[in-house]
Amino acid sequence: MPELQVGDLVLTVDENGFIQEFDLWNETVANALAVSEGVGEMTEEHWRIVRFIREHYRQFGVAPMLRKLTRMTNTKLSRIYELFPSGPAKGACKVAGLPRPDGCV
Repeated sequence: MPELQVGDLVLTVDENGFIQEFDLWNETVANALAVSEGVGEMTEEHWRIVRFIREHYRQFGVAPMLRKLTRMTNTKLSRIYELFPSGPAKGACKVAGLPRPDGCV
């Protein structure tokens, strides 16, 4: 499997760049993944979505459905696409350190 090096940390990633070890994620890793997804600088708005996705995954073992993500973060879907140009599944979930969600193309 491919690897991603962030500072001294070496992470295993799948062929699409999703990290495979949820617990090795940190904000430095998130920033590196954000750059790879065309996000640029992470703002508090980005972090609010990323934190919600991570907490949902920690509690339920799956990424949140889009409707729940938009409702619970009070963020319109169009805004999520502005924040994460590759989308909520590929972009936001990748930056949040989740494995690639089922059905993600």
